[in-house]
Formats: sequence, C-alpha cells, structure tokens
Amino acid sequence: MIIAIDGPAGSGKSTVAKTLAKHLGIRYLDTGAMYRALTWKAMQHNVNLDDENALCRIMEQTQIYFESEEKGLQVFVDGRNVTKEIRSPSVTNNTHHISGKPGVRAMLVNLQRKIASKGNTVAEGRDIGTVVFPQAEKKFFLDARIEIRAKRRFRERETPDNENSLDSVIREIALRDQRDTTRKDSPLKISDDSIYIDTTNLTLNEVIHRIIKEVNPLIKNKV
Repeated sequence: MIIAIDGPAGSGKSTVAKTLAKHLGIRYLDTGAMYRALTWKAMQHNVNLDDENALCRIMEQTQIYFESEEKGLQVFVDGRNVTKEIRSPSVTNNTHHISGKPGVRAMLVNLQRKIASKGNTVAEGRDIGTVVFPQAEKKFFLDARIEIRAKRRFRERETPDNENSLDSVIREIALRDQRDTTRKDSPLKISDDSIYIDTTNLTLNEVIHRIIKEVNPLIKNKV
C-alpha cells in the first residue's frame, strides 16, 4: 500500500506524513531528503550543479538510505549520518539544481520505488502522486496560504541569531513555488485523483484525522 502526500514548501506534508506513518506503523519515505542528500554530496565534492552528466555519475556512486530511530528518521549518505547537514541553508538553496535535472530525477525515482517495494509506505514530496507512485491507493495534496507556509518555516528556523526575516522567507517560498510548478520535468501539480486539503486553518490532529478517515478502508485490508 502506498499513501502519497504532495504539496508545496510549508504546507505541512512532512510533519503529516511522519505522524501518519507512525500512527499506522508503516514506512515513511521522505523523497525531498533524497534530493537534499545528493545535493549535499555534490557540494562536498565540488561538482558543478548545472552539469547533469556529472550529477548522474556521482549518483551512480552514492548510497542514500534511511534509518528510523527514536529521535526520528535519519538520513545517511555512504554510511554517514547527514540528517542535520542536508537542512542547512546552503543545501536548501541549491537543491533546485538537482531536482530540475531529468536524468537525476529518474535515478532517484527508481530508488524511491525500490524502497517502497519493501512494504506499506507513506511517501511525501512534490511528484509522488503524479510521477513516482501514480498507482498509489490514496493520494493527498496539502496546501496553505503562502503567508502561513512562510510563518511555519520561519518558526522552524528561528534562533536568537536568526538573520532571516519573515518577508525574506515569503520571497524564498514564492521563488521555490515558481520553480517547482514550472520545471519541465515532474512539476508540482495536483493529480486528478488527489484529495486536496487546505491546512491553513487546521491543526495537525485535524489533518491526520481527515486522512485517517480516507485510508481506514485500506488499512483493514492491507496493514
């Protein structure tokens, strides 16, 4: 069983997907972390992020995998835990180079499908229901007003020495939305069979409750 959760940055899809997977007792697949992981490695090796052939070559030599621990999902690259490193601003600001390369996306999609083939999975990203798992039993598209999404991201980053203003985060997310929805390969869009959920005024529990109601019939048969 595949449950697909898509949506733009700050829509709540990561938190919802992790919480849902834990509630159901099944695998959680963070596809965005995989793009971040490859971005991190390419930057470590000073690979030209605009060179698709070079990126494909480094992907061929890279092992990306996840491990579930009490402190949450841990991301590994070639045996090294990079969970924190891949969330750095430099990686965040460069991941679009990786996600926009068709050859790289194809390799990562194959890896994502291989991971999910091992058992029931909640997968989240931007092209899960349209490209990665078009056959998913249930698909959800989470969204929210850009101001709300920016506030969520701002709170995640907020520290005593935080230099990012809320306005700058709004601009950053708007740019990311534009890149994600207009890229030629696997753009962010709602599949015809996705259930749209506006999380602007919903709590996490309210979103999870709505999704559980939709997937309960599947759970009885497959989980």
